This record gives sequence, C-alpha cells and structure tokens, in this order.
Amino acid sequence: MATLGDIGVSALINILSAFAFLLAFALLRIQPINDRVYFPKWYINGERGSPRSRGNLVSKFVNLDFKTYLTFLNWMPQAMRMTEPQIISRAGLDSAVFLRIYILGLKVFVPITIIALLLLIPVNVSDGTLSFLKKDLVTSDIDKLSISNVRPKSVRFFVHIGLEYLFTFWTCFLLYKEYGYVASMRLNFLASPRRRAEQFTVVVRNVPHISGRSPSDTVDRFFQTNHPDHYLCHQAVYNANKFAKFARKRDRLQNWLDYNQLKFERHPDKKRTRKKGFMGLWGERVDSIEYYKQQIKDLDRRMTLERQNIIKDTKSILPVTFVSFNSRWGAAVCAQTQQSKNPTLWLTNWAPEPRDVYWRNLAIPFVSLSIRKLVISISVFALVFFYMIPIAFVQSLANLEGLERVAPFLRPVIELSFIKSFLQGFLPGLALKIFLYILPTVLMIMSKIEGHIALSTLERRTAAKYYYFMLVNVFLGSIVTGTAFQQLDAFLHQSATEIPRTIGVSIPMKATFFITYIMVDGWAGIAGEILRLKPLVIFHLKNMFLVKTERDRERAMNPGSVDFPETIPSLQLYFLLGLVYMVVTPILLPFMVVFFALAYLVYRHQIINVYNQQYESAAAFWPHVHTRIIASLFISQLLLMGLLSTKKAANSTPLLVVLPILTIAFHKYCKHRFEPAFRKYPLEEAMAKDTAERAAEPDLNLKAYLADAYLHPIFQSFEEEETVKVRVDKHQTHTASPTSEPSSPSPAGYVHNNPSPPHYVLHPPPPPQYVYHHSSPPHYVYDQSSPSHYVYVAPPSPPRYVYPHGEP
Repeated sequence: MATLGDIGVSALINILSAFAFLLAFALLRIQPINDRVYFPKWYINGERGSPRSRGNLVSKFVNLDFKTYLTFLNWMPQAMRMTEPQIISRAGLDSAVFLRIYILGLKVFVPITIIALLLLIPVNVSDGTLSFLKKDLVTSDIDKLSISNVRPKSVRFFVHIGLEYLFTFWTCFLLYKEYGYVASMRLNFLASPRRRAEQFTVVVRNVPHISGRSPSDTVDRFFQTNHPDHYLCHQAVYNANKFAKFARKRDRLQNWLDYNQLKFERHPDKKRTRKKGFMGLWGERVDSIEYYKQQIKDLDRRMTLERQNIIKDTKSILPVTFVSFNSRWGAAVCAQTQQSKNPTLWLTNWAPEPRDVYWRNLAIPFVSLSIRKLVISISVFALVFFYMIPIAFVQSLANLEGLERVAPFLRPVIELSFIKSFLQGFLPGLALKIFLYILPTVLMIMSKIEGHIALSTLERRTAAKYYYFMLVNVFLGSIVTGTAFQQLDAFLHQSATEIPRTIGVSIPMKATFFITYIMVDGWAGIAGEILRLKPLVIFHLKNMFLVKTERDRERAMNPGSVDFPETIPSLQLYFLLGLVYMVVTPILLPFMVVFFALAYLVYRHQIINVYNQQYESAAAFWPHVHTRIIASLFISQLLLMGLLSTKKAANSTPLLVVLPILTIAFHKYCKHRFEPAFRKYPLEEAMAKDTAERAAEPDLNLKAYLADAYLHPIFQSFEEEETVKVRVDKHQTHTASPTSEPSSPSPAGYVHNNPSPPHYVLHPPPPPQYVYHHSSPPHYVYDQSSPSHYVYVAPPSPPRYVYPHGEP
C-alpha cells in the first residue's frame, strides 16, 4: 500500500515531468523552425507568416532575439486574454463549451476541497480505528485520513452525511446553471445571422425503390407531394469506391508534378527525368514533367468515364439523400415529423453540418444497422471484460504488500526503498495509461462499424463506450480487483462474517492508486499535450524527407482537433473520482483541483493557437456530460451508503436514502427543461429567422446557395484554380449583405436540377486541362440575367473535349 512517502515520490516525478514539458514547450515554441507546429491555426486562417522568410540563415532555424527568452512564459497570460465570444468566433461553440467543462470542475471542487480538508480530515484522523485493524489489513498513513479510520457506530458519520448533502446540492446547483447557460449559448449560436446549410437540409434514409422510377424521381415526387410549398431540391448520394481510388492516385501524381515543376523553376538548366517503370526503377528514361502531365491526363479521362458510369448507373445511387427546403421552418417540420405510414421508410433527421458528414457510412443498408449495433454491443461488452486482465495486473503493482504475502520470494527486490516507492507511487498510473492508449482508436472503429453518418455522432458514441470502459475497468475494476488482491490474506484468515466489513473499510484505500493516476494522466499527461512532441517529430521528419511542395508542408502541419472521444470521458472520470471520494477520502481533492486548473490553461492555449476543429455540432455533447456527472453523484451516494452499512451505522445510514431519489428527480427536471434545445429546433425560432432573412435579402436565391452544399466528395476537383468554372457562382446569386455567409468554391459534380425534367448538370468539369461538354439530355444552366434565372441549353453533338488554352 502506497504511503505518504510513495505519494511524495510520485508527486515529485510528475511535477518535474510536467515542469520539464512546460519548459521545453516554452523554449521550442519561440524557435522559427517550429512555428508551424505550435501556431498552425494562425497559418490556416492566413493570419501569420513564416518567420523563416526573413533574417539570415541561422535566424531561420534558431531564435537569436535573447529578449524573448526572458519572457518565454508569456504564453500563459496570452492564453487567458481572449474572451469567450472571441473563442466562439475563432474556434466554434464546441471548443468554447469544452473549456467550460474545466471551469465547471473548478467551480465544483475548489469550495468542496476547502470544506472537506477543514472539516472531514480532522474528524477522520481523530478516531484512529485502523490502529486496531493493522494486524488484519494492509494500511497506510493516507488511509488514516479517510472514512475508514472512523469507528463503527460512530456519531461522526453524521458529519459525512451532512457534507454529502451539502456537496450534492452545490454540484446540482452549478449543473443547473451551467446547463441553462450552455443551452442559451447553443440557441444564440443557431440564431446568429450567419446562414448555415444544415438549417435548410434534412437527411432522408431508407428511400424506397419504386419500379419504373429513378431514385431522383422517387424523391422529387414524394417531397413535391408532401411538402409542396417548401421543397427546394435534393442531392443524391453515390457509392463510388473505385472513383475514390482514382482520386487518391491523381492527388499523388499532382503532388509529384508540382514537385518537379518547382525543381525546374529553381534550376532551369537541370532537366528532371525519371524511368517509366515501376516506381521509376527501370524502363525508358523520360522527362519527369511531361511524364506526370501525361499520367494525369490519362487518369482524368478514366475519372471522367467513371463519373459518367456512376451517374448513369442507378444502382450506384444509395437509398439516402439530402433534401433541401426553401425555409428553416420547412426543414424543421420535415426533420421532426414522421413522413410515411410505414415508420421504417422515409426516415428523416437533421442533416449534419457538411464538414460533419461521414460519407462512407451512408452506403450501409438500413436493414443491417440494427445487426451491426447488436454485434458491436456484444463486442464492447467482451472488450471491457477482456481488459480486466491487464487492469488486475496493474493493481497488483499498486499493492506490493499484498503481493509479498502471496509471493514472498519477491520481497528482496521489492523492499529496496526507491524501487518500492517507484513501483507503488508512479508505475501503476503509468501502466494503466499505456493500456488505455490504443483503446480510443479501437472504439472509434467499432462506432464506424455501427453505421453513424456524422463525425460528431461517431465521436460521441466512441466517448460513451470509452466512458463505460473507464467506469467498469478503471474505477470499479480497480476497486474490486485491487481490493480482492490486496486483502487476499485477510480474506483467507478471517471468518466469513468479517469479509463485508473488510471490503467496506478497504474501498476508500484505493484513493492512493487514483491519486497516482491523476498525477500521471492529469499532470504530466496534460503538460505533455501542450508540448506536442509527437506532431513535432512527425512534422520535422516529413519536412526533411517527404515535403516536396507547399501543399505537402501544410499537410505536414496537421494541427488536429480536440480529441473528444478521449478527453471528455477522461474528464467525466475525474468528476466521478472527485464526487465519490469527496467525503470518503478528501485528500484526493487537491490533486483534482490542480488537474482542472492546469488542463484549462493548456487546452485554452491549444484551442486558440493549434487545434482546427473538423466540424461544429453546436455543443451537442453537453447533455451527455451533464448525465454522466449526475451518474457520478448517484454512484457516490450509493457507495457512501454501502460504506456506512459496513460500519454498522444503522442510525445514520437511512438518512442517505432520500438523496439518490432527489438526484434522479433533479436529472429528470433538467432533461425535460433543457435537453429539447439540443434535440429539436423550435418552429418559432425557425419562422422568426426566415422572416428576418427575407426582409434583409428579398432577392436571395437559396437554390444556388444550397446547390452544392452536400455534394458528394467524389465530385471534388483537385486543382480548381486551373479549371474553367462553368458552375453556379454563389457570389452572384443573391444580394450581398453583411449577414450572409461567405461561400467557398464549389467542388466539381453533378447537381440534380428540380425545375426541369430529371437531369444532371456538370459543374465544373473534372479535368483541369480542358472543358468537357456533356452529351446528356437537354438541360438548364443558371443565368441571373434571365427572368427565370435558367437558360435552356441544347445538347451538343458527340461528346468532345475543348481546350481553353490550346492543345497542351
């Protein structure tokens, strides 16, 4: 059992590790060569230029301004300077609400820590019951600060029960205020003037197949019949795995072409050549630039033909589509109602943000989704219990005295003072961290197999699995396996009637293990997060061996995003540990407060300067966070009731029965009061925003705005700046206003045009070197000067290629 000295050794190791990480970060971040690693978000937003572009050769790699070394810790006040509205504007609502979880942790645990240390520790220390049990149990000085040190039937338990009520009410009060505040933040975010494509769009799954009709005809007729006043258009989803392979190959070829062209520009007198054979190892030697141009040209023709095959083959169109409406009100009605008498057909839900769509899972048949979820549920259950084996081994490291009694031959090695302190105070937390390292990746793969169609949903489902794993294995598993192993000798040499009492006394003793875990994961681990050692090494290796063009350098930056599947469950575990042990072993709380403060500072810096969030879910994860904190309160109350029952506190234990009931009632109230803001979009709000938008922009053409918002990635062009753009220009489709959202260039693709008979218009053409005139049936193209905004275009004679700048 870890002693105060062991905890001190662990604290020293972790404090030194955290300080070393922070010091290394402070020095590395001011070096010009590392600028893209520690400030990638500024480069992505175009707000920062490379410091390596100026100065002499040495100053491009090393910071020679010695004054900056005197202020190398100024990143801390800089991280705190940006306000919350600025963070929302810069990083999104998800990132801002994520930071508020740490603020909530500080609000909850700082007052609890002060009160618990001042009141509970004197109550626990002054009783001294463990001195009578030291022959039967493995104890330490830390255990004397816990509830285990209070005598059975003691009136002191009323202090613990009273504080459990006080701490629960304080936590619920803060949760209520925070839930309401986050809900209002979400509604304000959705009601902002910025136009968002997902507010007008619904994803429709399980579209039925009707004989004699194309999938597009089926969707058109259904929504024109059932939503005649609001249906605008739809975008089909295609299964195009072969095309995706072509796309990846073309990207590689284009990168090699850019690289050779840059080399030629720098050294025009040196001709770039390569061999035509496999990987350039054999065959005829040819000009590299011409070789890659020809390879890209041939691949473009194949991609064009493959695109035509995808469009013409109705089997490649999936029974899922993105349907857009001419108002937010129309989309809200469709997304939140049942569309068909058969509840398994025409399933509608809000479309994810375009960046949030996980396209691969759209191809999964609806029938297989239930089977997949069942299989994954069984697999997660098996995985949780499979991990019990390494968790039990980790716990054996944390309980060396118990191990010595079972295996006395290990005593000479274990009894060495430094080795014993290292094994008990540092190694258990580190070993557990290593075992958990690959787990989020495995759980994310499982969530993808389940078939969710949004990245945010995938991450929330992964986070849920990871939380259940942490609850069962890290928390309950550590207590059960560790307690059983630690007290094995006591179990074998005492009567059966004493075993429940032994377990009740020993559960609080696991606080020593969790203290070491908090220090390893929450102190040194968080400090290691800001250092970004792995991205730093990978960036420089890529920059040295793989980076050939500026585009390669941007990809090598890889800022990443907040790892919600791992960080949020870990946060919830810390809430669980703090709430469970706030009355049982309050000495754990100061370690928790340090974690929340350090993590808030680090993640605030990372969100401002590093992370580039992949999507925006408008804080859709908050109800899950609230629910699991409530679950932690419930577990805390049940655990305290169990402990008091082993302490024969028959007079005081019944007083706790009411507390779980009140906690559940509070959770149900919050669920009905605030959760609808995260699940539905109020029709009142939708109508108000539609009315305001029509008044501000009467000439707005939503069809042009939504035409390519959910275009399938297979139609994405690789070099849009080189193409002849015959697409709809969204900048010319409506009157500009300060409230309209700037649109990005439209990726290449076919868009189904509702006003005319079913057809597809190609825009822009896939090959960057030429314009392909499609020989499909007659179609319409957008023209603002026309009264109807659409101009009829007759089909050309046979398909042909027209080179805008002459034959290449």
